[in-house]
Amino acid sequence: MDKKETFFNYINEGNTTKGDFIPVGAAMLDGETITNAFVKIPLKTLNRHGLIAGATGTGKTKSLQVMAENLSDKGIPVLLMDIKGDLSGLAQASPGNPKIDERHAQIGLPFEPKSFPVEILTLSEQDGVRLRATISEFGPVLLSRILDLSEAQSGVVAVIFQYCDDNKLPILDLKDFKKILQYATKEGKKEFTEAYGHISTASTGSILRKIVELEQQGADLFFGETSFDVDDLLRIDRDGRGYINIIRLTDIQDRPKLFSTFMLSLLAEIYSTFPEQGDSDRPELVIFIDEAHLIFNEASKALLNQIESIVKLIRSKGVGLYFVTQNPTDVPEAVLSQLGLKIQHALRAFTANDRKAIKMTAQNYPDSEYYDTETVLTSLGIGEALVSALDEKGRPTPLAATMMRAPMSRMDVLTDSELNTLLSQSKLVKKYNETIDRESAYELLNEKIEQAEAEEAKENAKQELEALKKAESKQKKAPTTRRSTAMNPVVKVLTSATFIRSVFGILTRAMKK
Repeated sequence: MDKKETFFNYINEGNTTKGDFIPVGAAMLDGETITNAFVKIPLKTLNRHGLIAGATGTGKTKSLQVMAENLSDKGIPVLLMDIKGDLSGLAQASPGNPKIDERHAQIGLPFEPKSFPVEILTLSEQDGVRLRATISEFGPVLLSRILDLSEAQSGVVAVIFQYCDDNKLPILDLKDFKKILQYATKEGKKEFTEAYGHISTASTGSILRKIVELEQQGADLFFGETSFDVDDLLRIDRDGRGYINIIRLTDIQDRPKLFSTFMLSLLAEIYSTFPEQGDSDRPELVIFIDEAHLIFNEASKALLNQIESIVKLIRSKGVGLYFVTQNPTDVPEAVLSQLGLKIQHALRAFTANDRKAIKMTAQNYPDSEYYDTETVLTSLGIGEALVSALDEKGRPTPLAATMMRAPMSRMDVLTDSELNTLLSQSKLVKKYNETIDRESAYELLNEKIEQAEAEEAKENAKQELEALKKAESKQKKAPTTRRSTAMNPVVKVLTSATFIRSVFGILTRAMKK
């Protein structure tokens, strides 16, 4: 048995699966694609999370596209973070290409152009289904972590939430939260101090500055109603295919705080609302986070701890998380250790740091007698990748340099006309794109302040009226005193004309002498 045949058996024996699976391509040996040596990813282990990595232009996005298409075909909904803006083409079938036919002939899989059910979502003013959440849904703990607050400041936030709960004040958006912060140290200072203790103006001022920073990244568009229901990510079309939900993020690359805020709130909401899946044969939802370094680079230590906790726990809800980035070192060790599937495209060794990163990356993969992993990592071509998955018993499958299959959908963006048509047919656009600004903490506190000011003005007016009455009373008494003084006989004599003339006469004679 020659090396090629031995390798073929090695791949197929290591990729046996009793359940359903996704064939992502065919294994390669010494640069040659081994036809029908399929590299398979079992659906059962897709909630064990994964990584798609590689240098720019090596095919990461196309691998993501292939995974999303095949999951949709299996009836599994997908959520994609589209940072670069090149995933909307999933809604249109591939026009095909001779190079695609040649690639699939080498792999041993037929190529079938397809379009997929797609929903376009947005965090910003771009067209799409508007994604929103209320401040109340975040809660004091998550909000404090997002704002990177100190322990004392987090305590203030907890008191604010408690006050709003006690007084039935909904906190829906950032203006609600800012208003209650200002109220706690101004108009309502006495009320807060009596019920919850003193709240420092230094703490509320610092929190307000953090909120303004978040606002400057566009968070005022995200916080509010109508709040997005994560169950709408789980829709299946009439043909039994899972919807591919694409979040357009092309205009928030320079606003990582908003991106990480959204991601953390989404994962927290999914974890809190999805039921436990147990040992399921397939995931409930698969989430791909493109340009994952945007989450981790700007995240505080508290935020990273929260993300790591959710990554560890959310798989029990049947949710798989897949991070897409240039280098595996972009992902924290604690998260990287939780990732069962790894699709590693080529890395480039331009600098000493690059070579060090390649050496570290190679150590993340199982040893193989067929590959020098470090060498393979720098020699892979476009659309080729090292793949290591988990089998149904949770064991790593054989490491395989893989010729990846081509996407069945268009590898390009939708035109404006195609996008408008897609949005016009969306049921979710009609459900979520109406802005609602119902009465909440901002309006209720303003009303409370106005009422307090009106009562204070009324009390001031009452006091002024009483003071005026006292003054008038004194004025009425003053003339009576003068009249009684004038009727006094002594005063009457002293002030008479005769007396005055007599006095002046005496003085005049005295002066003449």
